[in-house]
Parts: sequence; C-alpha cells; structure tokens
Amino acid sequence: MTDDPRAIRLDEFVPYPPDRVWRAFVEPRLVTKWLGPEDFQPVVGHRFTIVTQAVPTTKFDGVIHCQVLAIEPERMLRISWDDHGPSGARCTATWRLVAEGHGTRLFFDHEGFDPDDELQQRARRIMGGGWRSWLFSRLETVLAGDTAGQDATGEGLPYRPR
Repeated sequence: MTDDPRAIRLDEFVPYPPDRVWRAFVEPRLVTKWLGPEDFQPVVGHRFTIVTQAVPTTKFDGVIHCQVLAIEPERMLRISWDDHGPSGARCTATWRLVAEGHGTRLFFDHEGFDPDDELQQRARRIMGGGWRSWLFSRLETVLAGDTAGQDATGEGLPYRPR
C-alpha cells in the first residue's frame, strides 16, 4: 500500500493465467466467494451491494453500494464503491490484469478518499490492510480451486472467456 491519502494501490502476482483470474472477477458465483455481493452481474451500469462487517470506529454500517463502471474482458474491471453513511466516501475500485510469465500481475487501485476527512482516512487504513490480507487471500482460494473449469467447490464454471 502506498502512502497516498487519496488511494489504496496494490500490486499482487497470482500464479494463474489472466483468463482464469478473469473468471473470478466476472462469474457471479465466484465473485460472491471472494468479494461477497450476492447480486453481482458483469454488466456496465449494473448496481449491486456488498454487505460486510460494520466498523463502528469509522461509523461504517457494513453496506457498500456499488455499480459496474467499466469492463475490458480479461484486462480490467472498475466499480464504484460508495458508503452512504457519515463518511460519505465515494470511491472507485479498479482491478487491472496483466499477463506475466505463467501468471497474472494484478494491479488494484481503490481511489477517491478525502485526505482531510478523518473517518475516510481511518477507513482507508483499515481497507488497505484488509484488501491484501483478507480479500486477496480469499481470491487466491477461489483461483486455487479453479482447475479445468472447476471452482473451489468442484462445480463447473458457466462463464468462458472468448
């Protein structure tokens, strides 16, 4: 994580090819396993919510309101990330996938935090650690189980990249 008070920026290598990583970003059942929304659809303009644990110290109620903003198949997914609570944080979360050797370099930018808002800065610090330690590890678990069109439950994947 950088020290930029407006953003969380992460760079993570995953030992899986971009098409396999991409499935974890667009197959709704897989997205639910690592990011949590029950109502995600990989369609620009689609609105969905992520319900997670509330964080009283930031006055975060545990509900994130999102919208799919942009999709570039096997390369990029950008969503809005809005907290309708007291912090009023309105951010974007962007994942970019770049083929690297036999794997994928995954760049993540969570941008739009107000550097002068104490609640948003506390939230940024909490989320910065959470993205790397908790959510990326969940993504890795989903990817590790996705062999030959199977997810971590052993079920087939209906989404196939073109």
